[in-house]
Amino acid sequence: MNFVLHGHAVSGGITVGYAHLVATARLEVAHYEIAPEAVDAEIARFDGAMQTAQDGLQALKAHIAPDAPKEFEAFLDLHRMILNDSALAVVPREMIRSRRANAEWALVQQMERLVERFDEIDDPYLRERKADVQHAVERVLKALMGGQKIVEPAVSEEQKLIVVAHDLSPADMILFKRHRFGGFVTDVGGVTSHTAIVARSLAIPAIVGLHHAFQTISEGEMLIVDGERGLLVVNPDSLVLAEYRERQAELKAERQRLKRLKKTPATTQDGTPIELFANIELPQDMPEVLEAGADGVGLFRSEFMFLNRKDLPGEEEQLEAYRQVAEAIKGRPVILRTLDIGADKAMNGGDGGNTMPNPAMGLRAIRFCLAEPQMFLTQLRAILRASHYGTVRILLPMLAHAHEIDQTLTLINQAKAQLEERDQPYDRAIQIGGMIEIPAAALALPIFMRRLQFLSIGTNDLIQYTLAIDRTDDAVAHLYDPLHPAVLTLVANTIQTATRGGMPVAVCGEMAGDLQLTRLLLGLGLRNFSMHPSQLLAIKERILSTNLTEVQAAAQRVLRNTDPAKTRDLLARLNS
Repeated sequence: MNFVLHGHAVSGGITVGYAHLVATARLEVAHYEIAPEAVDAEIARFDGAMQTAQDGLQALKAHIAPDAPKEFEAFLDLHRMILNDSALAVVPREMIRSRRANAEWALVQQMERLVERFDEIDDPYLRERKADVQHAVERVLKALMGGQKIVEPAVSEEQKLIVVAHDLSPADMILFKRHRFGGFVTDVGGVTSHTAIVARSLAIPAIVGLHHAFQTISEGEMLIVDGERGLLVVNPDSLVLAEYRERQAELKAERQRLKRLKKTPATTQDGTPIELFANIELPQDMPEVLEAGADGVGLFRSEFMFLNRKDLPGEEEQLEAYRQVAEAIKGRPVILRTLDIGADKAMNGGDGGNTMPNPAMGLRAIRFCLAEPQMFLTQLRAILRASHYGTVRILLPMLAHAHEIDQTLTLINQAKAQLEERDQPYDRAIQIGGMIEIPAAALALPIFMRRLQFLSIGTNDLIQYTLAIDRTDDAVAHLYDPLHPAVLTLVANTIQTATRGGMPVAVCGEMAGDLQLTRLLLGLGLRNFSMHPSQLLAIKERILSTNLTEVQAAAQRVLRNTDPAKTRDLLARLNS
């Protein structure tokens, strides 16, 4: 049957392929009684599924790229240990025999008992291990339920696999690195959630917040993922398929055309130069940055090195990652954001951040780093040492108070002193910048400008905090509005105040990569954009066709307006 599901587009493009369901242990499984003579066979089926899951983890480990983050291997080893534990390897077998229960039900019942015990643990690190148990059990469930084996997608566009999941675990992210999936869709997630950022880093079409995709789609059904409009077409008819094939061809031709702009300087029609930087999560993202012809790395999200592992990356491991990026960009700037952990990005592979009453406003980012000075000093030393290999700058996230900058500067000086004692080189003039993503920082900007060398506006969190919206919650995703008058006022005032004070200012949030907002931001005075590499050339083309004098007047009209409908009408005219 042909039908369409609506969600939130988080990564553009269009792909046609076949559904590959990724099951989750948190979904209910059937419960039925096994005949007495079938108990031994059911136990054998359970044992076979456990072995399949172990073999899958071992195969994944064997296929990890040499340059992949070390947390991948640590994550897989942890899951193998969990599956070997008698609580999961033995107890379900006993339940199958004593209760004559099917293997799936016995496994999930035991998993739920374990998870309940983890919830009672006071220590947050140990409490977070429940997510690892859930993810490990998912692998066994996939083998038990059938049709869940990951197979290598065919190279042709027609045979690409589309991952359909209720949610995505870190284990699935590892699979994405190994397999050539055509796209993915999930039932949950917000437009600027961690899942959405991963989707953009993989540069494949993706939709989140579909709510019922996993329950309504069957394995192998043909799908069209429209990452432009947030539509998932299930079992398209020949006319719809032909229409999307034509649109695919147009998008492919468009990408090829844009590639010719790689070496063209980004300047407006009146000759004003604009800097276009790229956002990255890991050193492996650098080939795409270079392919896009970026002027530098405007945001290196260092926290991705800390995710999905049971230990912290050491100084040498961090140095190696930061050095790779600094050397790859060949002298152009690398703005390295210090650890921004918390909210939807929890360390140790768990969801411990969400056990706080309000994780987005809790102990995260710079607050967390200042509460863990030894961990922070390790990162600061690694960044400072990497500055010897290129133009590295330090960016501090989630600033709200002047004392947070003062404390951080004290720690940076301490890290410098430690390096001097070791006689290890670093850039003594390294620049320190701050993210403006809390309204308090935008409203008290001069206090920050006296202590920093540059600013970067993180619009994702700025919108979240200004509008009191959890940006990871699809239930309020419709309220996430970059054109809200309060948001535009904060962005415009930050750009203008910094520019008047002679301080460089960039936008590194999702607004920077939104083609509909490019001319508006130019008109508000922005001269430095930082975005995902896949968005860069389209933004450059828009800049090349922009008359700065015209957009400045139009941007002021948008800024003065308070009617949402009129704002969108003015923006449409600005982009016409």
